Amino acid sequence: MKYSASLRWVIGISIALLPYLSSFSQTIYVSVKGNDQHPGTKIRPIASFSKAQELVRKSGEATAKVIFLEGTYYLPETVRFTDKDSKSSVVYMAEKEGTVVISGGKQLQLKWTKSSKGWYTASIPSGNTIDQLYINGVRQRMARFPNAVEGKNVFDTWDLSHSMKSDSARDPLNPKRIANWKNPAGGYVHAMHTALWGDMHWLITGKKSNGELMEEGGWQNNRPSPKHPGYRMVENIFEELDAPGEWFYNASEEKLYYIPMDGMDINKAKVEIVRLKHLIEFNGSTASPVSNIELKGFVFKHAARTFMENKEPLLRSDWTVYRGGAVVFNGAVGCKITDCEFDQVGGNAIFISKYNRNLTVSGCYIHHVGANGIAFVGDPDAVRSPLFRYAKQDFNNIDRTPGPKTDNYPSDCRVDNCLITMTGRDEKQTSTVHISMSHKITVSHCSIYDVPRAGININEGTFGGHIIENNDVFNTVLETGDHGSFNSWGRDRYWTPEINESVPEVRKDKQFPFLDMLGPNIIRNNRMRCDHGWDIDLDDGSSWYRIYNNLLLNGGLKMREGFDRIATNNIIINNGLHPHVWYPNSGDVFAHNIVFRAYSPALMNKGIPADGKWGKLLDSNLYVAAVGAMKKYIANGCDSNSIAGEAGFINAALGDYGVTRTSKARSLGFIPFAMNDFGVQKPTLKAIAKTPVFPQVNVLADTDKMINGRKYAVWGDSKLWTPRGEEFSAFGIDFSSTGIALDGVVENSAVFLLGFRNGDLIQSVNNVVIKTIADFKGYLSNNKNTGEHHFDIIRNQKQIKLLVNKTLPNVLD
Repeated sequence: MKYSASLRWVIGISIALLPYLSSFSQTIYVSVKGNDQHPGTKIRPIASFSKAQELVRKSGEATAKVIFLEGTYYLPETVRFTDKDSKSSVVYMAEKEGTVVISGGKQLQLKWTKSSKGWYTASIPSGNTIDQLYINGVRQRMARFPNAVEGKNVFDTWDLSHSMKSDSARDPLNPKRIANWKNPAGGYVHAMHTALWGDMHWLITGKKSNGELMEEGGWQNNRPSPKHPGYRMVENIFEELDAPGEWFYNASEEKLYYIPMDGMDINKAKVEIVRLKHLIEFNGSTASPVSNIELKGFVFKHAARTFMENKEPLLRSDWTVYRGGAVVFNGAVGCKITDCEFDQVGGNAIFISKYNRNLTVSGCYIHHVGANGIAFVGDPDAVRSPLFRYAKQDFNNIDRTPGPKTDNYPSDCRVDNCLITMTGRDEKQTSTVHISMSHKITVSHCSIYDVPRAGININEGTFGGHIIENNDVFNTVLETGDHGSFNSWGRDRYWTPEINESVPEVRKDKQFPFLDMLGPNIIRNNRMRCDHGWDIDLDDGSSWYRIYNNLLLNGGLKMREGFDRIATNNIIINNGLHPHVWYPNSGDVFAHNIVFRAYSPALMNKGIPADGKWGKLLDSNLYVAAVGAMKKYIANGCDSNSIAGEAGFINAALGDYGVTRTSKARSLGFIPFAMNDFGVQKPTLKAIAKTPVFPQVNVLADTDKMINGRKYAVWGDSKLWTPRGEEFSAFGIDFSSTGIALDGVVENSAVFLLGFRNGDLIQSVNNVVIKTIADFKGYLSNNKNTGEHHFDIIRNQKQIKLLVNKTLPNVLD
């Protein structure tokens, strides 16, 4: 048989392309109306995630696409990917974004009966455990006390002095209230840390004959404390079922009790419960990772709460974690979660544990989740000389080899273009993005707000190289204290709570503070606002940071002790730099910034050299404040080239803090940066994302008679001032504390010889509580010449007692 030349050419090309055609993408369709006996075509789809996974594994093709048609897919068990699922590209996706729900729960078909007490009851089929109840897609509250108040946080419930006391009428652990509980076993106690450094949880296991509760738990904080006397609640107690939206499940009776919301027809409502802790797991290893799998366009719902399993301490930070979530990565490379929604899951939304490389979470909407939004947490065994809790380092036996010990940690991962809000619904020591023992994590173009603690948290220096850029972070630290919209710690190998113990070691080895870090952390081009802390909080030991082109709208920039932090070209509205407890020769730089107030130092005398110089360079800043603010710390080597004047903002009222061509800031080297590139950019998410409130610009009249913007008083040859709120962080106590602080106490001065030291915080004398300078003046007017004066003082973050047998000097305004 003869063929034309053109036909022979076509046949030849076809034969040459056969290897490529045979590896063309496999496409499988899944439908809630499908059948797992079907081939998985669009006309004859399969029905389950597990069957789709099986078909992809069996296929010899290099790429695959699994398309889920609209509907809710209740998983009978967790989907587990291993290296056997890896190909050059596998995408599991919704046909249309947001129309496919992957659920770890199940729907119940119930027959409700209304009781004379106003609640409804329904019998539950055997074999069900109910920890969360969803009615018409919305998670309901367990029976609890005190009852929930929508939008409430610790700053607007009742005044702080009251909150530190146990109010018997509001106290859920009042013995009289407990006496009314017939069988509280299975209930929970939730309480804040006494310093509001997170929270803790207890399972009630029973009640003693004397009426006391039997409990287990309280391990959810790496710096634990007793239960906060004011901020605590109980749930899952039958006798507390008294408000619309509350429910209680009696497991022994297999009966559900529920009080519907106003206007709800409970007989027509969709009822769902939770079955699974994890919906999807990626389980690989360094040698055999799960590779190149993407989850796209899904809505993930109905994952269990895990606060009682949150036990693992994270080095010397305040945190513990549970290594799990709705989606868990452990040993994955090149995998993605794209355009997905995590809706009301009970624990972490996404947990990235130990060895993972080049993972991407992008275009996602994460909201109303029980714990963290996205957590990156490496292996403590990858850290050299790891310590936990607040333990003290043994410098004589420390491993001084730079870098990590193994590669068992997340690296080169990215969170991009996401909207993350209302995380930490059950656990308060959480963050929208948490980074610990990880390397080169980038968080970019995310809108983050309405959260109980930090928006973004870097847990320690291990292993650095992170980039935080173009984010919009605000309405943070709403239920805790002593924190910021961005928070970090650096309690690494070099660090001890007493800075002068680290100083000699750093003198011997200038690289000592950076042994655990593989690169600097960069915070750039973000807009941040924190009304209950700092906009950026570099806490204990945080080192090797580059902070530039950030718009800080309220809380300012805090730098506690650390090394080599360079903050330039930032705009800090109505605030400034808060230097706390700096090391000598720290290498810190604060230059070419626009600020509104003088520095707010705390305990800066502890490690500063004899010449009083702070850091490497604090200069060439524009002060939108009185000239006195700029000149206040010239004796500490600051601001000899700074100037005071108008910022020249283009339109501050509308959030445009760009500067005009005539702004004095330009003459100091300030370079304008974009004001329209903060937060999520994905159109559908940007359309629903909030933006922060833009503050009225205030020019503060800082004078020589002020410390941290407040007038001080003269006591002998020293100064007295009244800290407030987050300023108590420098003293190691919570923001609801009280006292007056000493400044300017020098060696052999009169106040020094009485036994006081610079930075002491006076809280009481002879059992008289001292909250203000006026309180102290009142005490002195009645007692200054009288016998012994027993002072309760905070010194070096420790409570001490000081006895003074001498006449005390007067306080002068």
